[in-house]
Amino acid sequence: MVPDMSQHTPNDPGRKTAESEAEQASFGFRTVKSEEKAGLVKGVFDNVAARYDLMNDVMSAGVHRLWKAALIDQLAPRSGESLIDVAGGTGDVAFSALKRSRKKGGAGCSVTVTDINENMLRVGRDRSIDRNLLNGLTWTCGDAENLPFEDGSFDAYTIAFGIRNVTHLDRALAEARRVLKPGGRFLCLEFSNVVLPGLDRLYDLYSFNVIPRMGGWITGDADSYQYLVESIRRFPKQTKFAAMMEEAGMARVQYRNMTGGVVALHTGWRI
Repeated sequence: MVPDMSQHTPNDPGRKTAESEAEQASFGFRTVKSEEKAGLVKGVFDNVAARYDLMNDVMSAGVHRLWKAALIDQLAPRSGESLIDVAGGTGDVAFSALKRSRKKGGAGCSVTVTDINENMLRVGRDRSIDRNLLNGLTWTCGDAENLPFEDGSFDAYTIAFGIRNVTHLDRALAEARRVLKPGGRFLCLEFSNVVLPGLDRLYDLYSFNVIPRMGGWITGDADSYQYLVESIRRFPKQTKFAAMMEEAGMARVQYRNMTGGVVALHTGWRI
């Protein structure tokens, strides 16, 4: 019998290369071992948690609030729904969802805020107390790639500016689908690929020359914001991410560019 040479043998260099690549992940423009990335990302957000919201306001001139408002408009949360906000740390999306769902009276929706970073959750819990938003909120430390919830637990899943920090996008998307009920909605707000001619060059200049320095002044940590800028450039373009959502089993996948593609809102349904 002639051996099948298309199959790698245990000593085949091609197999070793593939296995080596599978064990690697991007951390900004650096390549690190997959098992190291979560710890490195945790360190970034440990360092900036206390001033994360202030920095968001400054570096986006407050526009991040409009982007998140667009997410809430698309979500249109209703009283009685169960939502999960992943990488929701400081609570912006959760607070807005609660307030919107209570506008017509009733108890409103319930929101489970999940973040891998305990420091970010601590800031969010403190903010909820300051805003007297205690009912309907649950805070859980958890990994987007391995969520500590049963299958089909939620009516909607949101994640804003967090999915690019996971180690394995495909696993995070599979987990999103798993915890959604049939007919549940997936909404992802993320920095994306600028599509407006001319804006891309200005955005690069601002991102690489201003944001890290601003991060150094405001949070005392320029390196963390250098990583965050680089992570945006490594994130898949809109069409690629939409295809990944479909591969994960999402249906009716769409995306909408905002601010010329600086940010995109991706949506899909769990069937």
